[in-house]
Formats: sequence, structure tokens, C-alpha cells
Amino acid sequence: MNHLSLIIKREYLTKVRNKSFIIMTILSPIIMIALIAVVAYLSQLNNTTERTISVLDESGLLKNTLEDTETTTYQFLENLNLEDAKIVAEKGEHYGLLYVKGLDNIDDLSKHIKFYSKELPSLTLISSLENKLEKQLTDLKMAQKGIDIAKIEASRVNVTIGQESFVGEKTSKIDSVVKLIFGGAAGYLLFMFIIIYGNMIMRSVIEEKTSRIIEVIISSVKPIQLMLGKIIGTSLAGITQFAIWIVLGGVLMSVVSMILGIDLTQSAAGQEELMKQAVESPDVGLEIQNALHAFYNLPIFNLIVAFILFFVSGYLLYSSLYAAIGAAVDNETDTQQFMLPILMPLILAVYIGIFTVIEDPHGTISTVFSFIPLTSPVVMLMRIPFGVPIWQQLLSLAILIGTFIFTVWFAAKIYRVGILMYGKKPSYKELYKWLKY
Repeated sequence: MNHLSLIIKREYLTKVRNKSFIIMTILSPIIMIALIAVVAYLSQLNNTTERTISVLDESGLLKNTLEDTETTTYQFLENLNLEDAKIVAEKGEHYGLLYVKGLDNIDDLSKHIKFYSKELPSLTLISSLENKLEKQLTDLKMAQKGIDIAKIEASRVNVTIGQESFVGEKTSKIDSVVKLIFGGAAGYLLFMFIIIYGNMIMRSVIEEKTSRIIEVIISSVKPIQLMLGKIIGTSLAGITQFAIWIVLGGVLMSVVSMILGIDLTQSAAGQEELMKQAVESPDVGLEIQNALHAFYNLPIFNLIVAFILFFVSGYLLYSSLYAAIGAAVDNETDTQQFMLPILMPLILAVYIGIFTVIEDPHGTISTVFSFIPLTSPVVMLMRIPFGVPIWQQLLSLAILIGTFIFTVWFAAKIYRVGILMYGKKPSYKELYKWLKY
């Protein structure tokens, strides 16, 4: 393996000095931050747009229901019929007209409420109006039936089931959410890293093979050294690019926020109002406390160590398969027939992690797939926040590393023959023959 370090160095420097690599390393975070800034700006602009809504309430029951906000003003119209009210709203360039027909029966009244506008109204606005009107009409109907609303509100009981393990460790519903976020982020990061940089390794092998440079290189370097060098060198280049993205992205977000005064974390209309309601809620303090408690309960050291080990091992396992595919074909078009068997376990692992681990992290399905090498890097990383015995983690890691060693041997045999094969599309039967050489 005396040439391995030279090959790693060559692959790394070749990648990081490549013009397209440098351009995409710089442009990718700029483009991403620009898109986020545009979305945040448009969302902020939409949230600050002032709207005037005309209201024609013939029933007289909803006078105190609709209150003005910072962005919405309600103008109540009186002594007008519907057609005249439409003209007033349209000439005044109001956002729309809310019409409530004058009926005594509340059930009939609820079916004769309409919103007139020039264009399709905002879904958020319509939903907000419906909620306000539903509450008011429900209260009025209950009052008509002689029901004391104050007593009903006072009789409401909120149930929060306390959770505690048999050894006395307290948990809550939010624990599962926090653990899913950490596990899901780790699994998804590995998934994307394999897809992006695995393809880079495959393309690198195909390029050298088609340019015939490989024939010169292979005369002095063993195929397995060349394959491992490509995998490790490309991986280091990928880590370098990823680190630059994180640093540059963080700096750009700070700069854009300060210069343009845009909150890049704002992504939905009505966010400020929801936050205000949450702060005013008597349960918000308890929820924040539960969230902090859930974070402190996470096995942080275990997560960091397991993430590094499973991330590296899982990536190396899949990278060796990508390198073998690159050696077996002459162009990227021919790779399609071999990509599905590689992508399917990854996709399956993500789905199992999202839909099974969160529901039953220690169930049979979650446990079994956390030991299968092709799915264990993702599934095990998503299980660990929920508390996985160390022996299971070590066993899963040992199986994963053993499979990687076998896969490297397997891929090297294909690599040894495939890198010198030209002009022939290999089949699975052909690959099986290469293993016997």
C-alpha cells in the first residue's frame, strides 16, 4: 500500500483544483442563500401588505367578531344592498367583500356567507375568517339554547400524560420529535453525501477509463490501491467542499440578514402571530422546558461517535460499489442498469427510518434493518437517539465494516478487469465471470 497515499493526494488535489469544483463550491451556497433570501423577502412583503376588506353584515351578529390587525382593516358597510356593496368595494379597490345574509336561524345563516373578490383570495385569509365566524356563531347558538358558555369553558380539562421509565427517567411527547430530528438529519445527510460524492467517484473512474490514462496508471499501481485511493481522495474533497459550504453559507446568511433586514428563517405567513399566541399560551413554558429536557437527555457523545463511525463506514461501503460500476461501463448512460440495486436499499432505509423508527424504534423491523449493512448506516443513526444498547451498535458496526471489506474485495475484482474493458456493455452475467478471473 506504499502508493496509496500518493493516489489519495493526487485524487484530492485533482478534485479541489478543478475549475468546475471551485466554481460550484463558491456558487452553490450563494445560489442557495439567494433563493432563501428571495423567498423570505417575498414572504415578508406578503405579510406586510395592507388589505381592506368590506363587510356587509345584514344579520348584525358579527359586529364585534372581526377586529382590525396590522395588515387587515375591516370596513363595515351599512344601509346598502349587496350590489351596491360590491360596487363600493370594487371602486375602493378593496381586497374583497364579506357578505353575511340577514337570517335569524344560525344554521341557515352559516350557509349564506360569501366572500366576493376580483381575484382568488388568500387561502390563509379565508381559513382565518371561517374560524372566527364559526366560533362566534357557535357561541350564539349555544346561548340561544340556554347553554352557559362560561361554565363550558370552565369545565374543560386538558390532559397531559406524564411519561417516565421504570427506572425513573422522565420523558415527554416532544422527546420523540427531538430525537427524530437529530436521527433524521444524520440519516438524510449520509443519504445525500452518498448520492452526490458516490456519483463523483463513478464519473472519475469512467473519465480515466475512457481517456486511457488508466492503462498507464495500472502498470505501476494495483487496482485495489487505485480504487481505495479514489474513494478516500474524493471523500476528502467532498468533506472539504461541504465544510466550505457550511462556513460560507453561515457568513452569507448573516450578511444578507444585516444588509437587507430580512429574516431568512421566516417561511410562512402568519408566523409572527402564531409565535405571539404561543408565548401567551400558559402551556408554552412547559413545552419549552420539555424540549430543553429532551435535548439534554440525548446521548450526545454516543451520537457524535456513532455518527462518525457509521457515516464513514456506510459511505465507504457504497463508494466501493459506485467505483465498481464506473469500472464496468464506458459511459454514464450504461450505469443506469446498475444504479437501481444501489439506490433501493438507501431509499428503503430512509423510509424505514421515517415511518418505522419514530413509531417503534426498538421493534422487530427497526432492529433488523439496523443490522443489515446496506440499510444500517441510516436506520441505526436514526435509532440511536432513542437509546440503543452499546452491544447492538458495536455488532451493527462490525457487520458493516466486515461487509465493506468484502465489498472492496468484490469491487476490486470487477475493477481489475473492468478498467481495461472497452466497447462492450457488461451484463450481470458478464460481471459474474469477471469475479472468477
